[in-house]
Amino acid sequence: MRLEEQGESLNIEDRRGGDGGIGRGSIGIGTLLVALAAGYFFGVDPAVILGLASSGNHSPVTPQPAQKPPANDEMARFVAKVLGSTEATWRSIFDAAGRRYQEPKLVLFTGATPTACGTGRSAMGPFYCPSDQKVYIDLAFYRDLRERFHAPGEFAQAYVIAHEVGHHVQNLLGISDKVHAAQQRSGNRAGANALSVRLELQADCFAGVWGHRADSMQKILEPGETEQALTAASAIGDDRLQRQTQGQIVPESFTHGTSAQRVRWFKRGMDSGDIRQCDTFSSASL
Repeated sequence: MRLEEQGESLNIEDRRGGDGGIGRGSIGIGTLLVALAAGYFFGVDPAVILGLASSGNHSPVTPQPAQKPPANDEMARFVAKVLGSTEATWRSIFDAAGRRYQEPKLVLFTGATPTACGTGRSAMGPFYCPSDQKVYIDLAFYRDLRERFHAPGEFAQAYVIAHEVGHHVQNLLGISDKVHAAQQRSGNRAGANALSVRLELQADCFAGVWGHRADSMQKILEPGETEQALTAASAIGDDRLQRQTQGQIVPESFTHGTSAQRVRWFKRGMDSGDIRQCDTFSSASL
């Protein structure tokens, strides 16, 4: 990606540098998939999963002091630039609608860290906590994205951040609250899961809107980089993850969408750059 002209976001909290209450190191793919399965198979809200994770027999998690990433940390600087790009894009979209965009914080951590949703752990992958309006990521996830999920490339890494920022946008617009209320009214797991799928696919579409607009404004993409994000979206589809973990696909338990659906909605946002094209809740076909 061409990010030389992109300023770094100031909304980065670097909590790395301690063990966070558990061991350091790479995220184990088995642990990651089991954690993902808890949410995908049973439709558990991410905040609930975080709460459950924090209630287990783990050592207390002591927050690391928030600080700026070291100037020579290239990956942290990359993340800060991607976040800065999302800020410019969504600020422009909100301004055009006569609204003010509240920028989220992005927290870098290692192992585990306290959040307003409970204890966040590396094995869960990147996530957004609506209660504190922060995106959390252990950068070791990118190693697994590249080596285990076979989704390499900078734009694949940027897509992960843009998707979580998409959840922040949903939170600001009140979409998340409406979906959660509808899930509670649905009275059944399958209905709640179906709404979760539409929420996740919209976040994918919002990530595509960012990609389109950022590239239009600053020409940030090298030839072929769009395919990197499409590969990442495909790698984390419910059908693919279920096949890897349990050997069979259970559609009624989907909470994030199939690989094809995630690719389709990201591409829809990427092709149009228009958030009006991201209404997954009115679409008869996903």
